[in-house]
Amino acid sequence: MSSTTMRLADVQAPGAIQEDGTLAFSILDASGHPVTEYVESHEKQLHLIVVRSDGSHFRHVHPTLEGGVWSLPWSWEAAGTYRIYADFTDAASGRPATLTTTVDVAGEFAPSHTTGETRTATVAGYRVAVTGDLTAGDPRSLTFRVERDGEPVTALEPYLGAFGHLVVLREGDLAYLHAHPEGEAPEAGQRSGPEVGFAVTAPTAGRYFLYLDFQVDGAVHTAQFALEAASGAAGGDASTESEPPSHSSH
Repeated sequence: MSSTTMRLADVQAPGAIQEDGTLAFSILDASGHPVTEYVESHEKQLHLIVVRSDGSHFRHVHPTLEGGVWSLPWSWEAAGTYRIYADFTDAASGRPATLTTTVDVAGEFAPSHTTGETRTATVAGYRVAVTGDLTAGDPRSLTFRVERDGEPVTALEPYLGAFGHLVVLREGDLAYLHAHPEGEAPEAGQRSGPEVGFAVTAPTAGRYFLYLDFQVDGAVHTAQFALEAASGAAGGDASTESEPPSHSSH
């Protein structure tokens, strides 16, 4: 899969903020032909993640495939440089891959200035808090607790095969990390909460953005956090590149 590439449609070249547009791209094989056969992974054939370079404006969506082109309705929310990740498993090889590219959106740039850790988030009336710490090179457990109006939420619904989905990106290069759900996969109609846990291994010391997707009453919400990973026993060179993972992050 190392020879597989991601090509954005020409209309997605750097430009001004657009409304009512389309984000379209193709996954090309070693011969330059669009890949048209995929293996469903975590209930979808392809997972698309888009985030601005400062960690803001995160979106995790699922485009549709037609004639070798993936697309979905799209509008850019703000100016800046965005990283786009396509996470999928090619049917021909059976191997998972994560491809990435960038898009520059013109306009007045207003960066998000945040430092340190952010362990609580409020979204759509839900308060989510994370406990646990990250250490470079060591697997660690993170637990997210969801509450509403001070009461624990016990109606978490399965989303992409788990009671939550976690994306972890390293600040700076936005390296995309593995994060595995803890516990058994839920059955259809099952509910859980208020806590959902993940095992995360940070490759280096440094600051990481975390995005938790959870679903209640059919609506998916995203809570954003930031955690600092301490140096592990083996150190943790911040210049080390993390290996692009498969879409196993929930």
